[in-house]
Amino acid sequence: MFMPIPLALALILVLTTPWSVLADVQDETALDIQVREIAKTLRCTVCQTENIWESGAPLAQQMRGVVRERLKAGHSPEDIKEYFLSRYGDYIMMQPPKHGVNWLLWVGPFILLLGGGLLLYKEVIGWVRRTPAAPPAPPPPLDEQARQRLERELES
Repeated sequence: MFMPIPLALALILVLTTPWSVLADVQDETALDIQVREIAKTLRCTVCQTENIWESGAPLAQQMRGVVRERLKAGHSPEDIKEYFLSRYGDYIMMQPPKHGVNWLLWVGPFILLLGGGLLLYKEVIGWVRRTPAAPPAPPPPLDEQARQRLERELES
């Protein structure tokens, strides 16, 4: 049986590669899972659009280390989040808390969307209800002199 060369090369590569490289299996402990879950809720202050779990910044690595140490010391996830909130403020949370002025961040887009929809509805209804302008009046009939001039021009 004949196998195409790229397929044969791929098969050889897969069969000779160590399983640990192919599977990239890591034994995660309960502590690692907790660190990941907490780190996904905290914003990296260097990257600003990534959480500290996904960020590769040195500060994010240090923050993950702090989360791990505090979990080992027996702190709850809420205590750890409060610790970071006291250091960095509400900005450190990937989802801003729903209190105070932050409600505007949560509700504002929906209010703007509703307002825009109402404005669009009002404009469309206005376009539909407008009566078309009266058709223009027909031009006055041609007098005898204009009709003869027109006939001469058409003949030439």
